[in-house]
Amino acid sequence: MKLVKQIHWENETAVEMACFILKNGGVIVYPTDTLYGFGCDAKNESAIQKVNSIKNRSGPMSVLAPNKKTASLWMNLSENEKKICLDKLGGSTTIIVPVKGTTASPMIMGENQTLGIRIPEHGFCKSISSVFQNPITSTSVNRTGEPTTTNPGEINLEFGTEIDLFIEDGIIDGKGSTIYIFNDRILEKVR
Repeated sequence: MKLVKQIHWENETAVEMACFILKNGGVIVYPTDTLYGFGCDAKNESAIQKVNSIKNRSGPMSVLAPNKKTASLWMNLSENEKKICLDKLGGSTTIIVPVKGTTASPMIMGENQTLGIRIPEHGFCKSISSVFQNPITSTSVNRTGEPTTTNPGEINLEFGTEIDLFIEDGIIDGKGSTIYIFNDRILEKVR
């Protein structure tokens, strides 16, 4: 049985270790401002397949953006449409928008080349999304159909042999992000 490496997010080597794992096709669990998330390089299809296998699912996944400027560069929208989306984006909000084809793997995009984008307030998310060269997936730590896992001990028990690194921040007992989809120049609330 493989024991996962666990490190607190404020450890000075946490971001560097996480980047190394992501760059080499691994899967991390990391804290956000709402829940823990599974993260991998959003352009690495074998890493995406690992996350899908852990969750027993396939289909669209959201990604982290370091800031609104980067999110804007990914969006395949007019400047006015981008402004509507960027005004709502941030913190515990995910916006599903059409993106440029090279932003992430088609494996995690939705219909019409859409992608969920988040800019969490958590310090780890801000740091890693600023230094890692590709978008990083952000999907809740659970098996599909099961409740999200918020306790580090339970995460280790359930997923410790399937992930490569656990960036820990204690119990995060939030709820999933609020999700909006951009349709016909209007943001519609999905969740």
